[in-house]
Amino acid sequence: MQQTQARVNIYALMSRILLQELDAKSLKMIKEDENILDFFPTLKDWKPLNELSDNKLLEEYFNPDFVNLSILHLIPYESFYVREDQMIETGGANPVTDMYSAYNFMVDYEASRTVSSDHIGVELEFMHHLCLAELKALEEGDMVSVKEIREVQLEFLDKHLLKWAPLYLINMKFEARTPLYYDAAEMALEFILSDNEYLVQESK
Repeated sequence: MQQTQARVNIYALMSRILLQELDAKSLKMIKEDENILDFFPTLKDWKPLNELSDNKLLEEYFNPDFVNLSILHLIPYESFYVREDQMIETGGANPVTDMYSAYNFMVDYEASRTVSSDHIGVELEFMHHLCLAELKALEEGDMVSVKEIREVQLEFLDKHLLKWAPLYLINMKFEARTPLYYDAAEMALEFILSDNEYLVQESK
């Protein structure tokens, strides 16, 4: 159960960082929680983190970098990477929507400000949603549901995230201008690969 809770937390953190710009509350949480900060070793050693005001960090460093990485220079949408015409599929034909609907996951486009349901932050949020369902099943001792939910997680990683996210995250790491997003790209890349291995082992 502890492992599943950790996975819930990590998917939530990655989704939050990659889905939209940080706000003061999110930055404060990262800075003040040692467990979270350990996931960001380059950021932890970055002097401006504790020398500049949070407002300055957000307005002059982190948020411009987010815009650069997710709007201006890179495209964080699965359909861009997997379609031959590199078009973003914004309608119901997007292949992720079937899985979302099957597991009662709704994309709040207004809150996330994404143009399509296959944004990396939304796909990570869906994994968070599935991990929460797994945690609930574990708490209830329903091991049949636990097994089924893990199979869905593995299927979603194989059919979606692993097909394109590593390439986006490698590009993100290369393009990042701040240690926050450099570390976030590395952390997300390592985690989805290791989580896939974990789920493969658990399914045996």
